[in-house]
Amino acid sequence: MPIENIVVCGTSIVGLATALGLTKAGQRVTLLGPSVAVPPAVPGQYCPRVYAISPASQSFLEHLGVWGMLDAARVTPVESMEVFGDASGQVALRAWQAAMPTLAWIVESSELERVLRQAVQVFGIAWQAEKFQGLEAGVVVTDTGRRIPAGLVVGADGASSPVRAASGVSHESKAYHATGLVVHLTAELPHLNAALQWFTTDGVLALLPMPDTADGHQVSMVWSMPQAQADALQALPEAERNAQLELRLLEASQGRLGRLTVRGVLAGFPLFLEKSGMVAPGVALVGDAAHRVHPLAGQGLNLGLADAGQLIDVIRNREPFRAVGEMRVLSRYRRARAEPVLAMSLATDGLHRLFASQAAPLALARNAGMQLVDRLPFVKRFLISGASGG
Repeated sequence: MPIENIVVCGTSIVGLATALGLTKAGQRVTLLGPSVAVPPAVPGQYCPRVYAISPASQSFLEHLGVWGMLDAARVTPVESMEVFGDASGQVALRAWQAAMPTLAWIVESSELERVLRQAVQVFGIAWQAEKFQGLEAGVVVTDTGRRIPAGLVVGADGASSPVRAASGVSHESKAYHATGLVVHLTAELPHLNAALQWFTTDGVLALLPMPDTADGHQVSMVWSMPQAQADALQALPEAERNAQLELRLLEASQGRLGRLTVRGVLAGFPLFLEKSGMVAPGVALVGDAAHRVHPLAGQGLNLGLADAGQLIDVIRNREPFRAVGEMRVLSRYRRARAEPVLAMSLATDGLHRLFASQAAPLALARNAGMQLVDRLPFVKRFLISGASGG
C-alpha cells in the first residue's frame, strides 16, 4: 500500500524526536510548527530549562542518532539522589546499588532541541513553519490556509494542544495551585553529581547538578511552591527577590551545599495533573498534549519521549494492510502507554498529597517510611529501576 503522510504538529523536543523516529522507521513525515533557530551555546551560560534524562530516554535518543551529538561538557551525569522528608526522613539512592553507572543525565532543553533540529535537517524532513488551524477529513489545515493530507496527525503541540481540541480527544485537568520556580544557582560546596530533593512546608525543592562555571559550582533549582508564595516572591524587585530566595534556599536545603547564590533570572510555570484519551481516528497525542504530571520526579519529558518511542514502534510493526491512522493500530499505542503513564501520575500525585498534609500522624508515618526504605536495598533497586525506565 502507498506510504501515507504523517503530520507531526509541534516542533519542540518530543515533536522533533517523533518526526525523526518515524522517518527512520520508513514513514513519510511533515513537521508543522514554528522554526525558530536555537542560538549557539555560549561557554559559561546555560539554558534556564533543564531536564533529567533517564537511561531509557538516553537509549532512545541514542537510537535516533542524536545523543552523541550533544556537547559532553554541557551534560552532567547524576550518580546519586538524596531525598529528605520534612522531619527525620531521608532516602539515598546511588547508581551502583542497581549496578548502573548513572541514574540520569541533566541536559539543557536548548541543546536537545539543537541536535534534534540538526538531525531533522540531515534527514530532509519537510517542515512547514505554520500553525495548526484545524482538521478536515484526513487533511490538516494551517493558519495560512495550506491543506496538508494526513493519514495520521500526531499532536505534540503542548499542554494546550489545538490538535487535541480539534480532534475531540477526552481531556481532564486538575490544577495544583502551585508554581514551578526555576533558576540556576552558584553553590558554595560541590554537588558531587548528586541530585538533591527536599519535601518542605514550602513545597518540593530540587537541586540538580550542572557543570561548574567560572563563578563556582552550579546547580539548577526547581522549586514546586504554593502559588500564593510563588506569586509574592516573583512580585518583589529583583535584588530583594534574590536575597529572600537565597535565605529560603539556605534554610530549606539545610546548608547541604553551603550558600546558594542566584545566577540567572527566576522563572515560573503553573503545575497541573492532566490526562487524555490519547487517540482518536487518525490522531495520536504525545508528550504534554497527552498528559502532565507533577514535576517532583522530573519525569515529564521522559514520559513524552517514551510516548514517541512507543508510537513509532506501533506504526513500524503494524500489519502491512493497516493504515497508520486506524483505531485498531492507535489503540495498541494507547494500551501500551496506559500503565506507565497511570503509574507515574499516581506516584507523583500521591507523593504530593502525602507531603502536602500537615497532620502530625501522617508526618510521622511518611518520615518513618522514608527511614525504612533507606534501610532496604531491594526496595532501593526497585525505585531506581522505576525511575530509569527499566
